[in-house]
Amino acid sequence: MMNGKKEVAIIVAHPDDETLWAGGIILCNPSWDCFIVSLCRGKDQDRSVKFHNALKKLNSQGIMGDLDDEPEQKPLEENKIQNQIRELLPEKHFDLIITHSPSGEYTRHLRHEETGKAIITLWHAGEIHTNKLLAFAYEDGGKQYRPRAIETASIYQFLPPMIWRKKYQIITETYGFKPDSFEAESVPKAESFWLFVNPNQAWEWLNKGNISV
Repeated sequence: MMNGKKEVAIIVAHPDDETLWAGGIILCNPSWDCFIVSLCRGKDQDRSVKFHNALKKLNSQGIMGDLDDEPEQKPLEENKIQNQIRELLPEKHFDLIITHSPSGEYTRHLRHEETGKAIITLWHAGEIHTNKLLAFAYEDGGKQYRPRAIETASIYQFLPPMIWRKKYQIITETYGFKPDSFEAESVPKAESFWLFVNPNQAWEWLNKGNISV
């Protein structure tokens, strides 16, 4: 999985998204210099502590914002999300950025979708800089089953059992989710991503409704 030393940013809506959807690729690439941004829950003392403990398990650095994350999932203004990303993400050129798909990973969480859209928009506008972008590629059949990695995505990787166990332990032990929770039951044994090598490609994909690439 993309071996070699790289400057990598993982930008997610919530603390635990980094582990659920990209923990495997992070753990499989220990030479990466990873910086993980969670846009929500920064003032949640419990989740904040757990997030920073998870960063240690992932051998990563990171920071948290505090966008609204109430259960009602009221849409946020695009500028508000983009400004939060600008404030939290270091001003540097990354080899790779990993984030949500604008269609999300399951049915449905608006913050996931908004985050994916914001990252592509900022990349296309030249306000964040990366050689490549990976967007999570998962689906749940319209709530028919737990999120599954899309086998036809640009990158599909079945995780080694040891790597999957480490992900599961971060979710259940570090974050403290019970075995019968949505989060624990959703820890995927394979990870998949849509790959974009330039911002125009990602922008076209976004505006065509997230079709397969």
